Amino acid sequence: MTVSCTIEDAIATVTMHNPPVNAITVGDTWKIHDLFKELSAKEDLRAVILTAEGKGFNAGIDIKEMQANKAAGDEWKLMISSGEACYHAFHAIYETPVPVIAAVNDFCMGLGVGLVGSCDMIVASTKARFGLPEVDNGALGCASHLAKLVPPMKLREMSLTCKPATAAELHAWGSIAYLVEPEELMPKARELARQIAAKQAPAVRFAKAALNHIDVFEMHANYRLEQGYTYQLNIMGEGSRARNAFVEGTRIVTRA
Repeated sequence: MTVSCTIEDAIATVTMHNPPVNAITVGDTWKIHDLFKELSAKEDLRAVILTAEGKGFNAGIDIKEMQANKAAGDEWKLMISSGEACYHAFHAIYETPVPVIAAVNDFCMGLGVGLVGSCDMIVASTKARFGLPEVDNGALGCASHLAKLVPPMKLREMSLTCKPATAAELHAWGSIAYLVEPEELMPKARELARQIAAKQAPAVRFAKAALNHIDVFEMHANYRLEQGYTYQLNIMGEGSRARNAFVEGTRIVTRA
């Protein structure tokens, strides 16, 4: 199963697993949304851990799926569905009434940054790195969420050069709560979830609601703006051109 959920001792674990690199399809993204909406309705839930198995936490949206639909004339339909799925999945995580902990095992790219930025805290492996390859793929997205994780000028560098940042850098900036060795990732995430679960449930839920209300980052509104620029790039043909180059393993040649 690509996205699965287990619940033990009032703590849910949502796990992504889509070999080889955990790039997820539009259907997978909607599944994440649906799972978090279901979890939000559980009154006895105390915390959620969002993680992944295999190579990488998340390599972003499945570009090969999008280009495979181009031949059938469904590229735009899938693109819009992808945009809606991402927006609603991020919002469902953010609005979950209990704390959500991201346990990041390895690379976290593109859509993955949106998922992590929508969580309440991060535990990361020393192997993890975070990046936005969107510009290389003829798109924009999740700079709204990366803004919550890195300093302003680093945000610009990462967005414009597509250069990733290490988990150690994010830990130094205070974005990652705990930086651990790979084998310690899930034990640490579960320990943190148990600490939260041991507290008064109503107080934790009200604290989460209050933190969302005073959040200075307008991630969801800003993400919509990013999506608008992405659609414009695709109207110009640049988005599809970049995705074709990705699938074919060729390099985009800059043109005026």
